[in-house]
Amino acid sequence: MLQEFKAFIARGNVIDLAVGIIMGVAFTTIVNSLVNDIIMPPIGVLLGGVDFSNYYVNLSGTHYDSLAAAKAAGAATINYGVFINAIINFLIIAFAVFLLVKQVNRFMRKPEAAPAPAAPPRSEVLLEEIRDALKARN
Repeated sequence: MLQEFKAFIARGNVIDLAVGIIMGVAFTTIVNSLVNDIIMPPIGVLLGGVDFSNYYVNLSGTHYDSLAAAKAAGAATINYGVFINAIINFLIIAFAVFLLVKQVNRFMRKPEAAPAPAAPPRSEVLLEEIRDALKARN
C-alpha cells in the first residue's frame, strides 16, 4: 500500500496540481491586495470617500460606527460591502486567468495536419484500371 501511495504522489498530474494550487493561493493574495489596496480606494473616492468593505446591514438594531465594531460586539450583520469586494476580486481573477489561458493557447503548438494519404503505387492503379475495364466489358 505504501508503494502504491508513493507511486500516486510521484505521478506528474498530482505534482502539477499541487503546484497549481500553491500558485493559485499566492495569486489570490496578490489579487486581494490589488483590489483592496489599489482599485477600491479610488472607487471609494469617486463615490464620495466610501469604503465598500465597511458597508453592512446591522440586524441587531444597535448602532455601530464600523463593521469591525459590530463584529467585535458580536452583532449579526449582512456584510454586502465585503461581498461587493469579493465579486470584484472574482472578476479580476477570472479576467487574469482568461488572459493567461489566451496567451498559453497562443504559444502552444498547433497540431500538425495529418499528411495527405500517399498516392497508391502505379501497379495498384493499373490493376484498378484492368478491373474497371473487365467490369465494363461484361
